[in-house]
Amino acid sequence: MSMDKVLLNRAGSKCELCGSQEGLSVYAVAPKEDAIVMCETCLARVDTPADNESHWHCLNDSMWSEVPAVQVMAYRIYSRLGKQEQLDMMYMEDDVKAWAKQGLEAENQEPTRDANGTILVEGDSVSIIKDLVVKGANFTAKQGTTVKNIRMVPGDPTHIQGKVNGSTIFIVSAFLKKL
Repeated sequence: MSMDKVLLNRAGSKCELCGSQEGLSVYAVAPKEDAIVMCETCLARVDTPADNESHWHCLNDSMWSEVPAVQVMAYRIYSRLGKQEQLDMMYMEDDVKAWAKQGLEAENQEPTRDANGTILVEGDSVSIIKDLVVKGANFTAKQGTTVKNIRMVPGDPTHIQGKVNGSTIFIVSAFLKKL
């Protein structure tokens, strides 16, 4: 059974936030590799919930879900809306609350930028703009080397992670140019 079918079965073929059965899709709840089923209405408003605050009254029920990923999304939406009373009411295990807060902190973090100020995102390809001595690996990452499928360093917008000469290394983003 595919992951989508497992999620749909868990959700009862409805949005795990508002209960709608229309336009369902899987929504990844970063930074963990977990997901929930979300309708197109919730999906369109999840990053800017204040655009239709009345829609989120549905969280009064879904915040009590036993599914940690649903709790995390309810917490994040209430946080974005500034609904401290609802946040205080929620019961969450410490690790689930930390997960919820981690996602909110990532939203507020400065973006990672290359030497030209271009915003870098996970999966981008970049070029090294000057020779860099790689400490502990006994090689120099040469100017012009392409680093594909970069990864962001959580909590540090000045570095990226990527593979050079078969080794995964951390590189200061100021020495990179997006391709």
